[in-house]
Parts: sequence; C-alpha cells; structure tokens
Amino acid sequence: MPVLKIALLAGVALSPLPALAQQIDPDWSPVEDNYASSDEASDDAAPVSKKRGKKRAEPRVEVVPYIEVQQVLVADLKNGGDVLTYSTVAAGVDASIATRRAEGQVSVRYERLIGYDNGVDDQDIVTGLARGSLAVTRNLSLEAGAVAARSRVDGRGAAPVNLVGNPDNITQVYSVYGGPTFTTQAGDLSINAAYRAGYTKVETKDSVVLPAGQQRFDQFDDSVSQLATASVGMQPGPLPIGWAVSGSWQREDAGQLDGRFDGKYVRGDVTVPVSPTLALVGGIGYEDIEISERDALRDAGGVPIVGTDGRLVKDPNSPRLIAYQTDGLIWDAGVLWRPSPRTSVEARYGRRYGSDIYIGSLSYRPGRDWAVNVSVYDTVTGFGSLLNDNLAALPTQFRTTRNPLSGDIGGCAFGQSGGLCLNDALQNASSAAFRQRGITASFSGTTGGWDTGVALGYNRRKAIASSLGAQAVVNGVTDEFFFAAAYLGTNIDQRTRFESNIYASYFDSGFASANDVLQTGANAALYRQIIRGLSAKAAVGLDSYRQEDFDSELTASALLGLRYSF
Repeated sequence: MPVLKIALLAGVALSPLPALAQQIDPDWSPVEDNYASSDEASDDAAPVSKKRGKKRAEPRVEVVPYIEVQQVLVADLKNGGDVLTYSTVAAGVDASIATRRAEGQVSVRYERLIGYDNGVDDQDIVTGLARGSLAVTRNLSLEAGAVAARSRVDGRGAAPVNLVGNPDNITQVYSVYGGPTFTTQAGDLSINAAYRAGYTKVETKDSVVLPAGQQRFDQFDDSVSQLATASVGMQPGPLPIGWAVSGSWQREDAGQLDGRFDGKYVRGDVTVPVSPTLALVGGIGYEDIEISERDALRDAGGVPIVGTDGRLVKDPNSPRLIAYQTDGLIWDAGVLWRPSPRTSVEARYGRRYGSDIYIGSLSYRPGRDWAVNVSVYDTVTGFGSLLNDNLAALPTQFRTTRNPLSGDIGGCAFGQSGGLCLNDALQNASSAAFRQRGITASFSGTTGGWDTGVALGYNRRKAIASSLGAQAVVNGVTDEFFFAAAYLGTNIDQRTRFESNIYASYFDSGFASANDVLQTGANAALYRQIIRGLSAKAAVGLDSYRQEDFDSELTASALLGLRYSF
C-alpha cells in the first residue's frame, strides 16, 4: 500500500448537510480571491479547477495491483485466555485516474481467511471504496461511487473494534450509486440538475447474541434509492443579492417489509452580503415526506414470524402502514462568514420535520498541510440512502486507510474538498428509517515529519416505524453515539513507515434495560520495503469493549505479512 502522506482519523462520522442547506454556489465568497501565499501556490493536492492562473496538471493514471499473505494471532486476555491463529491471502488493487475528462479513485481488496479449524471460521471478505466522475460534454458528467464494508447488526450486541478472527454481531454491507449531473450558464444564471440511483445490500446474519431480556429488531436487507435535484440561481454581483430556486425528490424502496421513504421539496434561497466578509443567508419552501411499511406475517398467537435469515417475513396482504408523515412550510436563516478563501463558517436555525433544526459547518485551512472541519447536521433518512449520500459527498480524489490488522477500510477517506466517514451509518443495520442529528469535528496536519489527526463527534438517532406494525417496538427509540479518535504517523526513512491509532466510542441504546457499550482500542504498524515491489508489515493491537451483564472482551492481536505490488 502506498505511504499515505496524511492518513486520517479512524472514526469520524461526517454527514452531508441536508437538502435544506443553502442552494447558492458554496464556492461563492464576498471577498475577492486575491490571496496567493506561497503555500497555496505550491498546493499540488488542490483540484486543478480551483487553481487560478495555473495550467492544467498532466494526465495521470496509476494502477497498483497487489497480492498479500499474512499470519495473525489473536489472544483473549479476559475470557479464558484462548489464543487463536489464522492466515489470510488477499488480492487487491489501488488505482487513481486524473485526466482532462475523467477523475476517480478505487481501493478494493478481497481476502480469504483460513482458520485451521481452531475456532476461527474460514471467511471471504470484500472491502473497498470507489468514486469517479466522467465528463461526457462540457456541461454533462456521469458520477458513480461504491463501498464494501462490514457493519454492526445491532448496536446493543457485541461491539468489536478490531474485526479480526470471528467477530460477533458483524455483517457485510455493499452500496453503489451512479447518475448524470448537468451544469450550465445562461448569461448570469446558473442552471443545475442531477439524478442518481443507488443500491444497498446487507448480507444475512441469522444469529446475533443480545444481552438477556433484549428483543432483536428487524435487520435491513436491501433497497433501491433515487434522488433528483434541480436549481436555477444567480450569484451576488449582477444584483445586490444572490438567489436560487431549487427542488428535490428522494425515494428509497426497501425489500424488507416493503419499506418506503418518499420525500420532496421546493424552496427559494437568498444570499445578502452585508460586508466584504459577511453575508446573511436564508430560505423558505414547502416539503412533503412520507415513510411507510407493511406488517409481518403473524402466527396463531399474533406473534410476528421470523424467517430462516433472521428477518421478519412480510405479509403481502397487509395494507401500507404509515410510520411518518409531514408536509408544510420549511425555512431556515443564518449567517455566512468568509474572511479569506481558506476560512468558511456557516450557521443556520430553522424549522423542518415539525421541529426546530440547527445546521452549520466550519472549514479552515491555515496552510497546505493543515485542515479543521466541523459539521452540524439534522436529517431524516434510511440506511441505504445514508450510505449513498455519504458516497456522493466523497471527492473523486481521496486518501483512505485500512486497519493494519483486519484489512478493513478505516473510519474515513478524505480529499481536498471533503470526506466520507461511515461510523454513523454502520452502527446498526436496522431496516427502520430514522432521524439523526449530531456534530462532528476533525483536525489534521503535518509538522516536523509527523502526520497527525484528531476527530470527535456525537450522533443521535431516533428510529421511525409504524406503531401498528411488527417494528412498533423500535418506533421512537433514540440511540446516542459518542466517539473520539487520534492518529499519528511518520516516515522513519525512505523505506520504513510507522503508523498508529487510538480510538474510543460510547453507545447508549434507547431500549429499556439495554446496557451502554464502551469501546476502546489502539494499534500500531510498521511497514518496510524489502526490494522493489516487495514489502513487509508488522502490526500489534489491543482492543476492548465493556458492557454490563454481557460478554465483554479484551483482546490482543499481532500480525506479520508480506505484500507484492505489481
């Protein structure tokens, strides 16, 4: 794996702001962009289109396939002291393309785990992340993205941090999306339209051990998501204010219990500059959202029937049950502050989903090697739509890290203009829709040859299900999730790289009598190039999760491996 100059944060959960956010071009600034420091002039990582007065970068295509063999040891330090060993054989590819018409990046890996019949089952694991864009014409482009990862099935069950060996309460998740984007200018008017379709699949996990007295909720199966948006507007300049009119339609059709999310809105927005660095922003519109499902088949006693895959069996003759419905006026207002091209702060208060909302963001880049980002979000969505939204927010050029012991995609992948983090989506794979609110903050930088990253955040998720159906038990249940993570890495010499991570999270389930879950862990890895194409890796980790009256764990793990890159 190529050395990552800024490997970021295994654990942040950045979510894109909801569609209610400002429709004016986010690159607009009331300040004339004449800032040209030496750092900015040499920032080769910045998107070419943003480098004023610079020539387009030379086309670049990099494809690095590899094979890898590893030996892993896992020691249980708390529950009997078992020591397990297994081998893995993996093949993958890391690829990147940046040409005049196409940009994209792919990191995909297939791993075969060989358990030797010693308590670790043989497994096939696929993990990966991809995002790309192709310019068909000057105004039309095609966008696509995909992710393969592993998710917790139920937030109340086992909470392994390092997914080595045979982790309980873990299942495989796949999600992919694609669609066209159209952008053009008609005089001073900006016209934009986009459509995307996505598919998300969660593999079967028919046995999940929960604490005593806890009832299992229904597991997500698959869904098809669609999103269409359009807007027309004008930046401040020709008029004293900027304005935009926009509309959106979003739908998710889930296979499990025939779940359906259908939402649409239309709204107008304005940007009113009040000084060279400050503008008032706001918007008003109309929104209509409906979430519904069907009931499950029931036995003679009225108990919902669970199939062999651990999921509720849909009653095809059930009428559609409304779980959530809202329509009416939506609005928000706030301020936008941009004292320089490197700093942007936006904060808004409004009404949506029948209650107050608070959303905002902060982006600060004091230099090429430093970045601070904060996001405050509030949205109603489903499991598949959330994964597709996060994928669409990922830049076409990004950095990604993998857990050195399990090979899983790290918590985050970041690019110059944004990032993707999956922790919020992958805390539990419930088939119920939900409203989630929270805040995340991240800091990353490089100084003295050391790459550093710190992230922390809070996510509150309230489940939405029909009070008349088989999922009534989860309706209104509110879970809370806190996390913190830190990263440190450096190049020891031209052939040797050191990386380390420390992380912690706290999950507070809203189910009655459910115990809280505390996760902590740390790992470190050393990478050494032996000859051209051949490198060695050694890694160690210590991970724990604690849950009162349930099987807590404290495990140590170690790995030795070889990789050959073609």
